[in-house]
Amino acid sequence: MQVINSNVESLKKKVIDAVDSQKEKLIKISHAIHENPEVAFDEHFAHATLTDALKDEGLPVVLNAFGVETAFSVDVGSGDYCVSVICEYDALPGIGHACGHNVIAAAGLGAGIALAPIAEALGVRLRILGTPAEESGGGKVVMARAGAFANVDAAMMVHPADADIAALSFLAIQQMKVTFTGLAAHASVSPHRGKNALDAAVLGYMGVSALRQHILPTERIHGIFVRGGERPNIVPRETEMEWYVRSPSIESLQPLKKRVVSCFNGAATVCDCQVKIDYDHFTAADVKHNMPMVDAYVANAKSLGRSYDLSALPSGGSGSTDMGNISYIVPSIHPMIQIAPNGVALHTTEFAECAASSQADDAVIAGAKLLAMTAIDTWVSSDLRNQLKDNFGSAAPASLVL
Repeated sequence: MQVINSNVESLKKKVIDAVDSQKEKLIKISHAIHENPEVAFDEHFAHATLTDALKDEGLPVVLNAFGVETAFSVDVGSGDYCVSVICEYDALPGIGHACGHNVIAAAGLGAGIALAPIAEALGVRLRILGTPAEESGGGKVVMARAGAFANVDAAMMVHPADADIAALSFLAIQQMKVTFTGLAAHASVSPHRGKNALDAAVLGYMGVSALRQHILPTERIHGIFVRGGERPNIVPRETEMEWYVRSPSIESLQPLKKRVVSCFNGAATVCDCQVKIDYDHFTAADVKHNMPMVDAYVANAKSLGRSYDLSALPSGGSGSTDMGNISYIVPSIHPMIQIAPNGVALHTTEFAECAASSQADDAVIAGAKLLAMTAIDTWVSSDLRNQLKDNFGSAAPASLVL
């Protein structure tokens, strides 16, 4: 690696010391956000907690950034090369921080605070972004459409899990609402006058169930009934379902979506009903891990005593994230950091408990250090910068990811 600043290790020592000096504060913030879970676009406590901490450091915080009420941004430094450190902080309805976003928020905060004076000294740029609504709403996509990642050269965040994973496979996902409209009638006196929207929904569901036999093992389709009718003695006039369609890449997702929609169109035809499909305002893309940056992160993790195995990256079915969209427009990493015993699944009450454990506290501090150290690598190495650019290659059409 060609280094253009001979004091790389000294710079890394500075950010490690800076994070350690903030340890008590960062853990307190992680716990405070964990104790006050807020769902998509309603993260007012987390927004205030994180931005107050940044203001305390004298950093220029922009509240309600990029047109999103619970987003924030901080820009530090000047120069041609910009690294963005990302914080997430939304929770899940009912089970709180069962994805551990309190850890993401505190780790990103710690990295940003530690990196700010380094960016100024090196003549490079740092952008700290608070991105709400990852679980539902695509906060990063909303912000990206408003320019949050314009002139950003690399983006990074760290996500909690039950293991240290360098580059987990994420699936692209399309969320959709499916509404069937028929015609109400008395179910006993004049059923022949009705058009049964519930039958259409059930046939659509069964069609998708049959389709599942003939999709890739890495693809996923799952849905629920939201409304099934008013009363048993009324032929259901309107029904509603919600569906998630997932595929390994945003490109392979497109034909799968068409096959799923065909199931609903066919059901509507059979039952002489109308069907309306409302797609979510964005399609979450798979994550394109920038492997040279992943390698730098893994090397830094090794120096801190954490082991990531790059020889056997997980694959197959997984979750989805709006960070995937960002990875298509900016070279990005999304490593997982262990906060729970192996086998404890995300989106469970058990994982939510782990997100406030001593292991999670350790991950906050380690994650902050690793993000900061990796940012320094990208800032000071022209060789690594070129590798990031070469690895990024050609992206999917912007119309798919934004």
